[in-house]
Amino acid sequence: MKVIIVCGLLGLCSCFFALEGPPMLYIQSPMCGTDAARLTSQAVCILALLGLLALSAPAADARQLKQTAITDADILNFALNLECLEGQFYHCAVYGTPLPASVTGNGPAPIGCQAANFTNDDIYSLAMDVANNEMAHVAYLRTALGNASVQCPQVNIGSAFAAAANAALNTTLSPAFTPYTNDLFFLHGAFIFEDVGVTAYKGALTSFTNSNYMLAAAGIMAVEAYHAGYIRTALIQNGDVVTPYGVNVTTIVNAIAMARETLDGSVAAHMVDDEGIYNSTTMDYILTPVDSNAIAFSRTTTQVLDIVYLGSSTKPGGFFPNGLNGNIK
Repeated sequence: MKVIIVCGLLGLCSCFFALEGPPMLYIQSPMCGTDAARLTSQAVCILALLGLLALSAPAADARQLKQTAITDADILNFALNLECLEGQFYHCAVYGTPLPASVTGNGPAPIGCQAANFTNDDIYSLAMDVANNEMAHVAYLRTALGNASVQCPQVNIGSAFAAAANAALNTTLSPAFTPYTNDLFFLHGAFIFEDVGVTAYKGALTSFTNSNYMLAAAGIMAVEAYHAGYIRTALIQNGDVVTPYGVNVTTIVNAIAMARETLDGSVAAHMVDDEGIYNSTTMDYILTPVDSNAIAFSRTTTQVLDIVYLGSSTKPGGFFPNGLNGNIK
């Protein structure tokens, strides 16, 4: 904005305020026949300008607040989207069908849904338990949100896994990776999601204003942590198994963890918010990915979106080809 002070023939100073082009506002200030008076005139002009800005600021701030304020319902809907992703994956892998429409709010069918080729009864039994948990989480969140709940979005649980694996190993795997091939590959697919879920809930807990919602989210986070603990344990037990891609399980899982850190910006920021299942420095296996105080890592909603979109929080893709539903997306 330009401020122009002009002294007229009668000694009056005029202030012209303009953004560009012709003056937008005209204010007349005291006499300015002397240098001191001219300084006074300038002060009057400046005070007038500040007053005008102050009058317009509250409205602008209110508009901005309205656009950026995030509610408890928004946070729960963000969690609901993630639960829809996990729920569809596990339900398809175990039962060969998507989540019931009554659970998803008549959401669109997932891309790439198919039953996994389970041959290990123990892994199948535990996968069924996880599938039922995730379906219950979706149903619970939609019930808790009531009319504020969003519909489950379309998720890609087919080719997105291949894209994630290629990105993690920095190559194009052939044949393309799919978590439905066998028990071991199913565990790899589950590993991609479970740790992200734990860190997402951990990062959101302090944002709730309703203590009941916070306790519910904390309870779901605990269940996700149980899932993650089992998945990690099963992968550690098979860590030395060489996959058809010529590398062992540990190498692939550690690469997935590093890919998540890269996607969410932690590597670039020289921070740690993820770990694989083996520490090559200490030569120890890692059951719990935690910080130096043995506290679980946290992720922001932006970091979570960076991971599940497989690139950028501002560009839907990856496991959510059309983005999330709700205000956080």
